Order: sequence, then C-alpha cells, then structure tokens
Amino acid sequence: MVREGQVRIPAGCAIAAVISKDGNRMTGEGIIEAMKPMHDRSNGLGGGFAGYGIYPDYKDFYAFHLFFDNLETRKQCELFLKEHFEIVHSEKIPTRKLPTITDEPIIWRYFITPLPSVLRSLQLDEKEFVVRTVMKINTELAGAYVFSCGKNMGTFKAVGFPEDVGLFYRLEEYEGYSWTAHGRYPTNTPGWWGGAHPFTLLDYSIVHNGEISSYDANRRFIEMFGYKCTLKTDTEVITYIMDYLIRIQGLTLSEAANVVAAPFWSTIERERDPYEQRKHVYLRTMFPSLLITGPFSIVLGFTGGLMALNDRLKLRSMVVGEKGDLVYIASEEAAIRTMEPNVENIWAPSGGEPVIVQVKEGAY
Repeated sequence: MVREGQVRIPAGCAIAAVISKDGNRMTGEGIIEAMKPMHDRSNGLGGGFAGYGIYPDYKDFYAFHLFFDNLETRKQCELFLKEHFEIVHSEKIPTRKLPTITDEPIIWRYFITPLPSVLRSLQLDEKEFVVRTVMKINTELAGAYVFSCGKNMGTFKAVGFPEDVGLFYRLEEYEGYSWTAHGRYPTNTPGWWGGAHPFTLLDYSIVHNGEISSYDANRRFIEMFGYKCTLKTDTEVITYIMDYLIRIQGLTLSEAANVVAAPFWSTIERERDPYEQRKHVYLRTMFPSLLITGPFSIVLGFTGGLMALNDRLKLRSMVVGEKGDLVYIASEEAAIRTMEPNVENIWAPSGGEPVIVQVKEGAY
C-alpha cells in the first residue's frame, strides 16, 4: 500500500532564476544545475531558458530566434525579413546532438534592425513594428515561429527535460547577467517546441508554474490590441499582458503586478493610505479583464532585471535567496542551494507581492 509521504505531488512545473545586481556575467551552467533537483516537477514535454546580456557584439540589434518546419519555410521567412529589416548576421543556433532531444526543427537566429524607410512609411516606432512582425510571422507563415525577439537576450527551448535542453543548446558557451529557466509539466495543453517556456516578446520573458483559469477572458481582451495567442498554451498570454501594461500603458512593474495579481476588494477597503487605495481601485476598475486567476508563480525577465510574483493566495511555491550581488529565485530551496550552497536571506514572498530586482544602472 502506498502511504502519504511516499509519493511526491510536485504541483507541476519548475522555475528558477538568477541575476547579478552588479551586472556580472555568468555562464548558463549554474542555471542548468539548478533544474536538476527539481527534475520530478517536469515530465519531459518542455524545458527552456532565457539569458540576458548574452549578445554583447550585437546588443543594438533584435535577436530573432525562430523554429522552421522545413527549408522552404525558412527561405520564405528570410525574404519577408529582408523586405522590412536589415539583417546584419544570421546563422543556425549551435546545438549538440542528444538522444533525449528528438524531432528537432530548423533552429535559426537573425540579428536585425528595422529599415528606417519602412518605419517612416508605417509611422511606427521600432518596438511596435517588431511586435507586429512577430505576430504576422506566427499567424500567417505556416511552419515558422518566432520564439525570441529581444535585444541582447535570447530564449532557448525545446521538448525535453530542462537539464537536457540546456546541454542541447550549449548554454555553457553563453554568458549573461541574468538567467531564467523552466521545466514543464503540461496538464491541458500540448507538449511541443513552441509551447515550452519561456515565452517572450521584445525583451520580456515569462516562466510560469501554475494554471490560468482566466485564460479566455485574458486572451479575448489582449487580442483586441493586436496580440495573437498562437503557441497553444495559457502562459503565452501573460507575456503579452506585461508588454501591454508596461510598454503600451506605461505602468510600472509594481503597478502591472497589481493588475495581474490585484488585491481583493476587501483588502483594498482596509487600505489605510488613501493614495494606495485610490491606485488599487483605479487599476482594478481599468483592467478587470487582465486579472489572472488560478494558481501561479511567475518570473518576468526584462532588460536589466527580474520580477517574481505569486498569485494572491500563494497557491504555488516560490523561494528567494541572496548572496553578495546575486539574487536567486526558484520553486524550491534545493534549486537555489545547488547554485549557491551558502545562500543567505532566504524567504518565501507573500501572495500578490512582487519581488523586483534590478541591475545597477549602466552595469549591463
């Protein structure tokens, strides 16, 4: 007979992150090691990483990472990109063959910048143009998926356990000031290369443990503003919500967190600071369809920082630790101690309260 405590119920998915507040760059080896003690939180149907500061030689160009089903699709996509962007460099993303990583698509990267003539003709800023380009490729060019498109950062993901995905992409050869990681345990969406985490748009990346019961409401709202959810999993919508709230609406990170993990009305009523109370009422009233319900813990990566956030009831685990200029975030303390055995100041963030870590200005 199996007794309580003899079976591990992992509550799905593993997340981890590390950032240097001084902007010191580190290889991807540490974040790969962090995923190993959380192996049972994944089931081999998705793993991935995002690294920031990894492309210093091309830091002023958008790094497009793409999956292609075949060579003909890649050629069509390149023709489209050449009509709208200057391509300063392109190459196959280096990988190593592993028996645990199969059905590999064509994986390519392009370092590009929008053509000024195109921006002038469309009267768009370059970030909005890049977002529209990504949506167009992912919805209209069958067999092509942009899975990363930020500056001086990149996402690497596949179907497999995260520790294998990290080896597959040779992340020990990259150096960045910040890394995030994810091991997937899909429950109601397919396991495929494009559906692995992180999900990115521009320099925003999301890794997520949990389930979004408000997905349809969130998706319907965000798609009114040109975003298209095409990657067959609920987490994708969180990335677009963050881009909309921060880039389009101009909210701060804390304000965006107060939208997606908004305080309960009863909590707002008890708020003693009139300014804070008015702010929370405004955010809940203005963006009711962007409240994310269901259990979740997420890490948002962005240029120069990270933000960790739990749902309001803290239904998914998350631990934060510090050592020197490094800050660590993970689903389990064991993952943090794998990166830094002598970690200090370990704590579990409260539900709905963001932990925001930023690199010193100019350090990256």
